[in-house]
Amino acid sequence: MNAKLRVATLGCKVNQYETELVRQGLQRVGYTDCESSEKADVCIVNTCTVTSEGDSKSRQVVRRLNRQNPDAKIVVMGCYATRAPQEVAELPGVAEVVTDKRELPDLMSRFGVIDVPTGLDGFSGRHRAYVKVQDGCLLRCSYCIIPHVRPKLTSRPHQHIVDEVSRLTEAGHREVVLTGIHLGHYGVDWNRNKPKEEWIRLAHLLRDLCELPGDFRIRLSSIEATEVTRELISVMRDHTKRIVPHLHLCLQSGSDSVLRRMRRRWGTRMFLDRCQMLKESLDKPAITTDVIAGFPGETEEEFEQTLVTCQQAGFSKIHAFPFSPRRGTPAAEMPDQIAKQLRSERVKRLTELEKELRSEYYQQLVGSELELLVESSRDLVGMNRGAMLVGDPTKNMAGAPTDRLLRGTTCRYAPGELMVPTSVEAGPNSLNVGDLLRVQITDSSNEKLIVSLPH
Repeated sequence: MNAKLRVATLGCKVNQYETELVRQGLQRVGYTDCESSEKADVCIVNTCTVTSEGDSKSRQVVRRLNRQNPDAKIVVMGCYATRAPQEVAELPGVAEVVTDKRELPDLMSRFGVIDVPTGLDGFSGRHRAYVKVQDGCLLRCSYCIIPHVRPKLTSRPHQHIVDEVSRLTEAGHREVVLTGIHLGHYGVDWNRNKPKEEWIRLAHLLRDLCELPGDFRIRLSSIEATEVTRELISVMRDHTKRIVPHLHLCLQSGSDSVLRRMRRRWGTRMFLDRCQMLKESLDKPAITTDVIAGFPGETEEEFEQTLVTCQQAGFSKIHAFPFSPRRGTPAAEMPDQIAKQLRSERVKRLTELEKELRSEYYQQLVGSELELLVESSRDLVGMNRGAMLVGDPTKNMAGAPTDRLLRGTTCRYAPGELMVPTSVEAGPNSLNVGDLLRVQITDSSNEKLIVSLPH
């Protein structure tokens, strides 16, 4: 078979993983990726429904693929397909709608895949590999549609994950990101009716992954503050060379009254206590978060409380979003909806605060040695940072490149920039995209860290 495949993914890291799993399954029976100018025989679209904009973008992608590949069979999966299967089925070119991600092995079997993969062998086009460890969410936050489309908690078999991470690192991936719909609930579905001493949780999985050989690091995706347990922090502290000191803790609001309307499970005091535990146990950990601005009924005083909580937490990055009413959620029907302009203004104020906090955090890192995952490399002509970027130095009248600019992400989730002379790039010690480097932080700006190779 020489059938051509094109995939498109919207949304979260879990979606990215699931698309790659289907892609690799179809490659086992002869499907190959389309070049940009080729027409596809099959298109796989993995959709998102976390906001109405996600629905809209998903429809746009399906329509565009149908125009560009008029004879292709389009298969649509993902959360939008689960929430509105009939709506998706009526889009042009759609031949199949997968309403449950647990049906993915059956989907691949219908395409002739006999040996259905239980995990990935690599992650196409990415230097960091995502590894899905669980699915499903039992919570009922008043603004979120996801528990309605992924309601069943399912943890992947422990050994499948260990074997997959081993294959990914052997394939050259130097960072593995553990992800899930509710990452901190890994193992919960196995622990029911068992004594606590027999429970398996995320910390147990992490500890086993840290024992794998190879030069790689592990990062956790988004996690709830309530699941940052002493046991989890202990594993992170015991394996600082393997687990990055960065956690993304979902705040959503820094006002206790807003958190109650959101149906969150904790208040700001508990959240700040967990942040403090991290700072006392780890060396300058990066703590990032999500905040929704303009939740229904949010007063100026409540928003001010959110700003104060963010300052107290000392976040290094804040993903600030205006509240987006999601049809089918209680929050969409709440009274006192906030005007769009005011929501945008509050996002702007959060963004301004984030810049201040990020700059303060980056400045704390100056003088430290960190790890940098190199994600891009560009040649420069000239002797300073204002040098001209070149694509092909042999055709550039400015001359041969004298420096190379390497960019990447540090273990503390801060972008880093490294300038090295091309002389360093020659020989067996050349630096390549995908390398994991030990670097010294020499300076910082609001946007990035300036790094150098240790002497």
